[in-house]
Amino acid sequence: MHVLVVQNFEGASLGQVAIALDEANASVETIRADKGEPLPDGANGYDALVVLGGAQNALADDVCPWLPALCDLMRDFSEADRSVLGICLGSQLLARAYGGQNIVGGATEFGWREVELTGDGVADPIFEGVGERFRTFEWHDDTFMLPGGAVRLAGNLDVQNQAFRVGRAAYGMQFHFEADRPMVEQWSDAFATLLADLQPGWAERHPAEAALHGPQADAAGMTIARNWVRTIAAP
Repeated sequence: MHVLVVQNFEGASLGQVAIALDEANASVETIRADKGEPLPDGANGYDALVVLGGAQNALADDVCPWLPALCDLMRDFSEADRSVLGICLGSQLLARAYGGQNIVGGATEFGWREVELTGDGVADPIFEGVGERFRTFEWHDDTFMLPGGAVRLAGNLDVQNQAFRVGRAAYGMQFHFEADRPMVEQWSDAFATLLADLQPGWAERHPAEAALHGPQADAAGMTIARNWVRTIAAP
């Protein structure tokens, strides 16, 4: 199992998805698109694709000139029936790849928030073993309208489109299910100055919120990660 990972921002990583891939003895190749490393021309040679998050918006082609090609690559993988996982920015790019409208700003969520599955989400294999409502970590300002033919899997009162699927196994996840408590702590430290401005009091709230919501969120995220790995077709 050979999985391609596209990293778009310093500090973004696979988190719990890395654990699930390691359990499946997958080989992982990471491309730092944000460092100018080139993307492959298509899906040949790979069994799945993961596109990670970042502070950019999904329409920021002027500062991130690789984004159009990355959208094409996500579509190529999906249409070749290779599993795709887009997280946060990655979900917004998957929506863009299939003609969905990206909405920049006006959809700020931060911290451990509740997400609710739709009926299709409850029935989808990626959420097998996850409760109909669960906590997960959110950090985003943007959102999107679903592309035509996409299946809406989850939402909440603040952001309607939290998860969707295109085809058999191309998934967009607006929330950071991959971010367990150690990753959130790492982000909180690395971006402490930014968060002090954007989320006043976070440093003080963080320990209590991590203790209250982190265990459930970590468990749900690990289940989702393992479920997605199981969608990868055997080579």
